[in-house]
Amino acid sequence: MPKVVDRDAQRRAIGAALLTVVAEHGLEEVSVRTVAARAGRSPGAVQKYFRSKEEMLLLALDIAGEKAEQRLRAVDRSGTPRQVLHRLVVATLPLDPERRAEAIVWAAFAAMAVRHPPFAEVLREIDRAVSADLVRWLEAGRADGTVALRGDPRRTADAVVALSDGIAARLIYHPEAADELLAALDTALDALLSPPKPPQPGDTAQTT
Repeated sequence: MPKVVDRDAQRRAIGAALLTVVAEHGLEEVSVRTVAARAGRSPGAVQKYFRSKEEMLLLALDIAGEKAEQRLRAVDRSGTPRQVLHRLVVATLPLDPERRAEAIVWAAFAAMAVRHPPFAEVLREIDRAVSADLVRWLEAGRADGTVALRGDPRRTADAVVALSDGIAARLIYHPEAADELLAALDTALDALLSPPKPPQPGDTAQTT
């Protein structure tokens, strides 16, 4: 009987190898040859599954997005909203070798997306999916009284995603600042989840 080849599994294995090349050497080192070597395949075998380098890169980006979503889904969502959001953001930060490699991959693709619309659209779709999940959680918490917000849940979700992205980017080139940046994360989350204080007696409007 002829050997049955799982084409999707082969493509995903090659995509995973590409991510490793990016994490170790950068996007500029991605080629059929380097990816084939990392995947333990011949260049011809790689070309059998991908018509172009861009097709290979887009699949790798999809795989990276799936890994990020899986990591977020695995976060413990028990406890206070403040604790849960802290865990969600920390789960995305490059605080160990595996997450650092993932963050380097994201940074490389983000830079590429500036001039390549297909990559920008994939990144936007991933952002939308993460934000939508946060919005659903925030709205449910506000409805049952467990979450206090200063503003609209969508804006809060976007702020959390931007906060996560910004801290992750800083940690890529300044890993020694982890303690300082985690303290900044705490300050930002406190501000996002604290309801505005009601006017106090004696408060006066500022005039100019």
